Amino acid sequence: MSKSPWPNFSYAELRCKCGRCGSDGTEMDPAFMEAVQQLRELYAQPLVVSSAYRCRQHPVEARKTKPGAHSTGAALDIACSGAAAVSILRLAMTLPFTGIGIQQKGSGRFIHLDMAPAEQLPRPMIWSY
Repeated sequence: MSKSPWPNFSYAELRCKCGRCGSDGTEMDPAFMEAVQQLRELYAQPLVVSSAYRCRQHPVEARKTKPGAHSTGAALDIACSGAAAVSILRLAMTLPFTGIGIQQKGSGRFIHLDMAPAEQLPRPMIWSY
């Protein structure tokens, strides 16, 4: 596998984690990842990717009636909480993300970022889980 074109992200961390498909991380949308790379540079600290590309057989996508932005490589979730989540959210809102989801209760806290097309859902949109 070739080296990722985004200096702060490896293809390995961007691949589907279902364990059944042949994802290698190259499924990520380049324009979306350029925005994620910009976020990383603005934040100036590592971003921990908890979920990026998801094939349509991934358990989360398979439960949906229509696969989401993760299945097109135009979404990822960043594990974060507290002050880090606030900083990441502030920076993300200055970039061309069209969807931002916030999960900051319980375990597994994260911020979801995507650039899903307007046909998928009304955009821009922000929501909480």
